[in-house]
Amino acid sequence: MFATHKQFMKYAILGDIHSNLEALQNVLADAQAQGVTRYACVGDIVGYNANPVECLSKVRELGAACVRGNHDHYCSHPESLHGFHPLAADVVSWTRKQLTPEQQEYLRNLRYVASVETFTIVHSTLDMPEQWGYVFDRLEAEANFNYQTTTLCFYGHTHMPLAFEKTDSIRFGLYTKLKVGLGRKYFINVGSVGQPRDGDPRAAYVVYDMINNTVELRRIPYDIEKTQRKILDAGLPGRIAARLAQGR
Repeated sequence: MFATHKQFMKYAILGDIHSNLEALQNVLADAQAQGVTRYACVGDIVGYNANPVECLSKVRELGAACVRGNHDHYCSHPESLHGFHPLAADVVSWTRKQLTPEQQEYLRNLRYVASVETFTIVHSTLDMPEQWGYVFDRLEAEANFNYQTTTLCFYGHTHMPLAFEKTDSIRFGLYTKLKVGLGRKYFINVGSVGQPRDGDPRAAYVVYDMINNTVELRRIPYDIEKTQRKILDAGLPGRIAARLAQGR
């Protein structure tokens, strides 16, 4: 078991793909070039952009371990969209019509939290994952760490690549590459493949090297204009297309 396990020591951790096929394709090409052999997804495969069917199919083809994001949830459940931002609600309604019943069932069956190898994945928070809370600061991270049983937990939802490190206190900030230290816990946002919001419009994802204990945030350019044209051609809100070029 342990001899063959070594071939699976590099993971690509994807998040908030949001139906952006061009971004996903370029991310997967880069992951392959990095020697990645396994994939995990912290949720929100669908929503916002114009290729939900294709993106979901591609993630499933990878055999990726996945958890449910809020857009995955609402695009596969006939629930009221009260409280959703109107722009997001419009796309959720449209996406529901694009997905097949089998694809919707797949999304409905995703868990909120999953263990993968020696790490954990969640879309929002570990304390109340079904409430879709956001983690931006130490106080919010502290509540999460109280429920974290693994050294590493990767999350999404905010579209902001932040890393929280807990020892006696909690430090956090933006990161490019970090070394996982002994006796510490990490709660790491992997950024967004399909709709970055940190001012950098390039797709974001993480490579987790389990042999060298490193977590690297990678930024990958893609054809934003093509994605924007698809959004507009589908009749989706123009503001969603515009924000892609701004990384907001």
